[in-house]
Parts: sequence; C-alpha cells; structure tokens
Amino acid sequence: MAAPNESWWNDPELWVEAFAILNIGFLTFDIYLAHSVNQFRNHAEYIPFFFSATAPWILILALTQRKRRRVLWQILGHVVGWSAIVVGLTGVILHLESSFFYERTIRSLTYSAPFAAPLAYAGLGFLLIMNRMVDSESVEWAQWILLFTMGGFVGNFVFSLADHAENGFFFHLEWVPVDASALAIGILCVPLLMPVSRSFIDMSAAVLVLDASVGLWGFVLHTMGNLQGPSIHAFDNFIYGAPPMAPLLFPNLMVLGIIGLWQLRNKQSQEC
Repeated sequence: MAAPNESWWNDPELWVEAFAILNIGFLTFDIYLAHSVNQFRNHAEYIPFFFSATAPWILILALTQRKRRRVLWQILGHVVGWSAIVVGLTGVILHLESSFFYERTIRSLTYSAPFAAPLAYAGLGFLLIMNRMVDSESVEWAQWILLFTMGGFVGNFVFSLADHAENGFFFHLEWVPVDASALAIGILCVPLLMPVSRSFIDMSAAVLVLDASVGLWGFVLHTMGNLQGPSIHAFDNFIYGAPPMAPLLFPNLMVLGIIGLWQLRNKQSQEC
C-alpha cells in the first residue's frame, strides 16, 4: 500500500477515514432517537449506542498514528471495522425478529423495526477494512468506494420504500426518494462494469448532488411535519414521527460517492 500523501487535500485515504469516524459518531444520535421509541426496553439496544459513542475515539487515536505507526492504525481499524460488521448484522437479525420472522410476509417486513438501518454499521465496517487493504492510489480503491456508495443507495431505496409504505405513499412526493435512490444505483453501477469517460464521471457527480438536494428537502419536510405533530412536546414528535435523520443519508452518500468519482477521475487523468 502506498504511503499516505503529505497534503490532507490530496489524501483520499484520510477523507474516507474521516467520513467513517463522523458517520459512526453521528449514529449515536440516530440510535438514541430510534431506540427511544420503546425507551431501550431491550438491553441489547444499548450495544450500538455505546459502540457509536466509543468507536470514533478509537479511530481518532488510530488516525494520529497513521504515518508514524501505520501497523497500529491498521490493527485498530480492523478491530473497529469487524466489530461494526458484527453489530450491524446482529442488528438486522434482531430487527427482523421483531415481526418478520413470525409472519414472513411483506406486510410484517414493512411494519417491523427498520431492518436496513443496522446495515449502516456493516457498510462502515467494510469501508474501514477496505481502506486498510487496498492501495488508495489505485483505480480499484475508487471502484470499491463507488461500490459501497451504491450499496448505501440500495439500502436507502429499501428503507424509503418500506418506511413510506407504512402510510401507503399517502403523499405522492414520498416516491421521490425511492426514484432518486434507483437513479443513483443505476448510475453508479456503470463504472464498476466498464471504463467510463470523464463526462460520464461528471454526470454521475451531478446526479449525486441532485440526490443530496432530495435528501435535504426530505429533512426539511420531515422536520416541519414533526414540529406540527400531534404532541405538545416537540421531542415526542421527533421520536414517534417521521425519522428526521433518514433523508440525510442522501447527502451523506453523496460525499462518499464524490470521493470515489474524484479519485477515479484523477487516475484517468494520470493515464492520459
């Protein structure tokens, strides 16, 4: 693996590391809101909460050693990465067990706990591991980033579809995040299957920016709906109402996708 670049703005490996740290830390607030619905009735629900609160500090410690003691950076990253994968996959099983495993129907899948949500941990875990096993200066690294981004949009597609199906897509605008996720999936799979031109890379980046605007728009709509909710306590409306953080996955995935597209574009420029 190539040594880290001296300049942070020319160090995609560092960008991805910072992305993972911020996302795992941000999940602390998301988990708190989601599991406050039943007031953490199952003690296992505290596991992702405490994991999200502690793992970023371990990764920050590892990041300080990335250049001087790179082996330590790799080891700590693998520990956090594999732990995140275990937490994520276990969470999927526990969420499905809340309803789906008893009835095994599409309806029970829709109304069970959001089964796709814990996959965020698994995705971030694989991202950390990949960042330590693949040379960040290679085209393969950029393609891995795009693969993880596409996987995130697949999860977002399923999450948007299942979440909005609870009210039968009462508002037609609720189809927008489903369509936006599908568009991103279709665009991002192309660079993984064949060589693409610079213009296609730029178009892909534009699509990701458009998707990010959809997410920000959704965040505003969810927040406004919760502020006008039935309870006089705003916090209760945010817990039991529309998930305010869910639409922010769009701009979040845009950042990761832009990193992959930027590196892919740079590699193509060097080859020309």
